[in-house]
Amino acid sequence: MRWLTPDEMRAWRGFITTSPDLQRVIERDLSRFGLDAGDYQLLAMLSEAPDHRLRMSDLADELRLTRGGLTRRMKGVIEAGLVERIDDEEDKRVAYAHLTSRGWRLIKRVAPHHVETVRAMMIDLLSPAEVKALGNAFEKISSHLRKCV
Repeated sequence: MRWLTPDEMRAWRGFITTSPDLQRVIERDLSRFGLDAGDYQLLAMLSEAPDHRLRMSDLADELRLTRGGLTRRMKGVIEAGLVERIDDEEDKRVAYAHLTSRGWRLIKRVAPHHVETVRAMMIDLLSPAEVKALGNAFEKISSHLRKCV
């Protein structure tokens, strides 16, 4: 058995105790716009996609959701008129999530506030080298987890 070294324990405990606090601050800020972090992430991904649309299966994969989980996640944003579901005319098995003009206007209004929060609570507290190291670390962890899941 290899126990964690003090530095490893500090890194692990820092992650597990800080992540929920950071998420709470982000959720609080997004709630001013009637969104939660999951809604924001979905809208942001669609806003960055060509023609503001993605295949539902690809969107589910990007959001790390099951197909049923994506359906539940989409319910609120569809009801709010932020996203629409479009069936493929040629292949009825394929459906797309499309960011509506209302959703586009909302994400353009919310994004600057969200980025300010991310900067104030995380990015601006770190040096450029620390930001790069953190990005590299999570990219490596994410890549490994995708192979395990």
